[in-house]
Amino acid sequence: MQPLAIAAWVAGAAALVAVNFAAATMGVERPWLAALDLVLDLAVLGAGLAYVLRHGLRVEARTARMQAVLDKSQAQLAAIVESAMDAIITVDREQRIVLFNRAAQEMFGCPRADAIGARLDRFIPARFRDAHRTHVERFGQTGETRRRMGADMVLWALRADGTEFPIEASISQVGAPDERLLTVILRDITLRKQAEDALKGQQAELRELSARMLEAREDEKTLIARELHDELGQLLTALKMDLAWLRERIPDGEVAERAGQMGGALDRTVTSVRRIAADLRPLMLDDLGLADAVSWLVEDFAQRSGVACKLERPPEGALDGVERSVATAVYRALQESLTNIARHAAAKHAWIHLAVEDGAVALEVEDDGRGISPEVPANPRSLGLKGMRERMSYLGGTVEVARAPRGGTRVHVRAPLRPTPARVEP
Repeated sequence: MQPLAIAAWVAGAAALVAVNFAAATMGVERPWLAALDLVLDLAVLGAGLAYVLRHGLRVEARTARMQAVLDKSQAQLAAIVESAMDAIITVDREQRIVLFNRAAQEMFGCPRADAIGARLDRFIPARFRDAHRTHVERFGQTGETRRRMGADMVLWALRADGTEFPIEASISQVGAPDERLLTVILRDITLRKQAEDALKGQQAELRELSARMLEAREDEKTLIARELHDELGQLLTALKMDLAWLRERIPDGEVAERAGQMGGALDRTVTSVRRIAADLRPLMLDDLGLADAVSWLVEDFAQRSGVACKLERPPEGALDGVERSVATAVYRALQESLTNIARHAAAKHAWIHLAVEDGAVALEVEDDGRGISPEVPANPRSLGLKGMRERMSYLGGTVEVARAPRGGTRVHVRAPLRPTPARVEP
């Protein structure tokens, strides 16, 4: 209301009060004044009634407009809920269903009339009902407004015909504690889970195939190494003996000098054959065990590369009984780590720690070189690291590659003494 109108109303009210006072004191002597007061009172009463009636009509019209807007908003909200592709179910404090949209009807194969008023447990497999009821009750007590359900696990729901299917769901709550409503939004992930299971099955098959190929490759390397060591080694030894016999029977001269050169070449050939056989498959890994094979590999690497190596190995007998596949995987991991140090690290020192910890073989290789860059493990050409991880993953072990405190690279390998090859049923 405008200030001038307020002032006019105040002035009018004051004048009316004055007239009423005058009529009350002088109405007997002046009848016209009493009549005027009556007329004014009736006029004011009429004006007040007219104002109240007009204001009431305006309020009623405004309320009607607001109700229409509210009805339209509710209709739009209901249409949105009905047209949603995900199932939407709202329950009260007693977990009885008060809203059940069309997608929920199609998902569960249950008409809305049968669902409204029923408990939410109806659509949960019996073995999960107690846990689900407890979860919903705890959520209602937390004060959180929304949360994803089963973030680290697959949730299961129950159709009206009794079949179970996987879902993902989120829950939210609104309202006062005494009138709280909880809404669950569900999505059927049957097709996605089938695709994920198929993919996991294929990955498991590929991993198992890769492991079988690695095993076959190791067997082939072992066979070649033994043939080089036994067959070719024996032939070279016999040839060396024959050459020594021949040198004893020829006089000094050009022929004797040439025979001496042949003897030197033969010695180098024997050394090369032994080195190649050891690179293929060190026979001491099968004959003497993992600890001795690791000691020989570290010593040979230090001599050939010039990198000062320090080896810490477990007590005698700690690695007895390690399965051949585990010993091979750990040995190859060490071999690959040392090769990377020689090729890329430009290191002066290397530290190798081999131990048995909590039922697993633990290998740690560290250097003080330039260190590994973050993109190297993700490089598709870094097949050595990928092969190392694949071996360990199949055996149920792990490989961690990171920067070392000394500035270089640290490779931590862990393989169980009793491997459990990772398999996923397709």
